[in-house]
Amino acid sequence: MTESREFCPRCGEATTGTARERPADGDSDGQPLQRDPDSVLCDSCYFEQFDLVDAPDRIEVRVCSRCGAVHRGNRWVDVGARDYTDIAIEEVSEALGVHVDATDVNWEVRPEQVDETTVKMHCRFTGTVRETPVVEEVLVPVKIAQETCKRCGRIAGGSYAAIVQVRGDERTPSDDELDRAEEIAREYVADRESKGDREAYITESSDVPGGLDMKISTTQMGGGIAERIVRQLGGSYTSAETLVTEDSDGNEVYRVTYAIRLPRYRPGEVIDPDDDGGPVLVRSVRGNLKGRRLTTGEEYEAAFEDGDAPEARRLGSRADATETTLVAVEDDHAVQVLDPETYEAKTVARPDYLDTDADTVPVLKSRAGLHVLPPEDEATDNV
Repeated sequence: MTESREFCPRCGEATTGTARERPADGDSDGQPLQRDPDSVLCDSCYFEQFDLVDAPDRIEVRVCSRCGAVHRGNRWVDVGARDYTDIAIEEVSEALGVHVDATDVNWEVRPEQVDETTVKMHCRFTGTVRETPVVEEVLVPVKIAQETCKRCGRIAGGSYAAIVQVRGDERTPSDDELDRAEEIAREYVADRESKGDREAYITESSDVPGGLDMKISTTQMGGGIAERIVRQLGGSYTSAETLVTEDSDGNEVYRVTYAIRLPRYRPGEVIDPDDDGGPVLVRSVRGNLKGRRLTTGEEYEAAFEDGDAPEARRLGSRADATETTLVAVEDDHAVQVLDPETYEAKTVARPDYLDTDADTVPVLKSRAGLHVLPPEDEATDNV
């Protein structure tokens, strides 16, 4: 900063003040200083040609009429705007330029909706230049051009690269399971969308005999959805490619089908494994099957060689249980309860979870006999 007394080169009036200097090559230390050419003008001449704001005469914004994405540069961007006014405000704020000499700049905008696709932006700026308050108002018309982005175009055209099929292992999945599988898929897509992935979408989801089919945008998305469904609901999946076409360069284009098999048994089912250990109440099907023996109360886990589930007979489920009277405790291994059908006192196995002070207990009557179930509040991985 150097003090100077010079004459305005435009009007000839004497100027006394501080001549601002800055590095010749920008902001590098040690570079020779050059004087700002406007700094030698007197205030009258300086403000005569001064514009606080550099604003375009008009702004045109390409907006997807389906999803509200805005086209910027060479790509579509999700902006999360609530309506076209929000989009207009954001685009104007990006397009306006404020003079470098201005400090303490503030601005306010008053949008005027002319019609469905035109918004006039009345902008008022205030700032300080050469210790002088400056106010400037500009009007920027914003034209909204409604289009369909590539993503919405592909969705409308039914484009997809993967199919996720949800089925059951030797059974038909329940409505709850299918609803949860679709919910998991949509949560996965929403998570990817929130991270800016515009290739993440579900083209179609439909109930089919025996399960659910979902058409997914990309093979990577299909694999991610299949993996997440299996991780949360159990079971396993396989994948298979099918050649569908060739692209413009002659490259083969494949579609991948991810076939999910939900576990053979569900949490809450009672099964009788072929191991002479007695019935098991299934508690979890994530990984290999886990549960509790109804004869002893001991924890049960399917052996590795049995895969996800052992060979077993279905006996019923917790929903089939009936509350009945606990008649007597015979010893450490047996109790008497009333048969819920014949009302006869029957001696049954005493599992370690049975409360001997209870008046009633839940029992399941099946082809394997009468068994006392654990309390309802015992945790299971229910869908």
